[in-house]
Amino acid sequence: MRDFPQLESVVQHNCDISDSRHAGDYGLCTFLLKMREYYRWENELPFARGLPKDELGEWLKSREQLWSEIEGDDFLPLPLDRGEIDPFEAEAANRALLPRGFVYSAGYGRFHKPMFFLGRLLRVEERAGFTILVSSCEYARELAAPPAMLQGRTIFVRLESVRRTLWEKIEEYQWRKQGSAMARALASYDFVADTEGALQRMADNEMETMILHEVGEAMAGELLGEEWGEMALQLSRTRGEPVARAVRDLLADCLSTLPVLLERDNLQALHFYFATFDAPRRELFPQALDAYEHFLRSGAPDRLWQVVREGKERWLECARGLLALNPAAREAAMECLLPPSARRAS
Repeated sequence: MRDFPQLESVVQHNCDISDSRHAGDYGLCTFLLKMREYYRWENELPFARGLPKDELGEWLKSREQLWSEIEGDDFLPLPLDRGEIDPFEAEAANRALLPRGFVYSAGYGRFHKPMFFLGRLLRVEERAGFTILVSSCEYARELAAPPAMLQGRTIFVRLESVRRTLWEKIEEYQWRKQGSAMARALASYDFVADTEGALQRMADNEMETMILHEVGEAMAGELLGEEWGEMALQLSRTRGEPVARAVRDLLADCLSTLPVLLERDNLQALHFYFATFDAPRRELFPQALDAYEHFLRSGAPDRLWQVVREGKERWLECARGLLALNPAAREAAMECLLPPSARRAS
């Protein structure tokens, strides 16, 4: 593609601007973990290689200096062969890029953070009315780098970011040595003898789980309508945002992810799912964890299936109930969804 280096530079610059405005959204530990892997990506370092502390420290300082210089800059238009286009016009960009073996995505993530990405197209799949664009090499990315993202009827899956996301979870587990579900998930992959190969095999398996979740997100979106997106914008940067996000995630997983994992008897993916069952979902849906523990003891998935079936109705009813409330009542309702130990101190 003519002038590809210029396009790559522009997309990365837009990524840097987004990071400059939103790096403070992360807690310190999460920020440092993401920066470590961002440094690894930028310097093309193998996952098994330790990071040089001095060089990493200097890189962190230089990156923060860059962010301070560009925070007020406007996003740049994409320079394509037929002219410049708005950086959020991903569909138009891909009409030009996909035939040339590249893929581009743009959208908004948590805290309404702008997200941009440019990568090498690995393959295109059509499934259940969705177009799935799988990429390999990442030429430009921002700090968050979601491994999968739904835009309309298109699911963007970034294999390189899948690998990085998995490695972050594995490193976190290795540091803390907590979580028997993660130990079970990793037991089927020989990370001792072949780290890179094991990571790739795990990524191939978990990439399917991520696709299933995004399909569930689309199904949830069809059930909830555009009002949910409007409500999510209103909740941005509030205490209610992670609760609302967890409600929709649980609905998506009860609609798509968990039923398919159970149907396929994909135990590695099922273990990893519960190993990464984050705090908001644990607090909202402890019944799922109880059913998983019962499955481990008995070997019978009956209670898991029951929880999934009940979860479809429960989380759809819950989401629609939140939509029906005014903002003040909605905040109180989301507070009541949490167990007493997780509620805000009065």
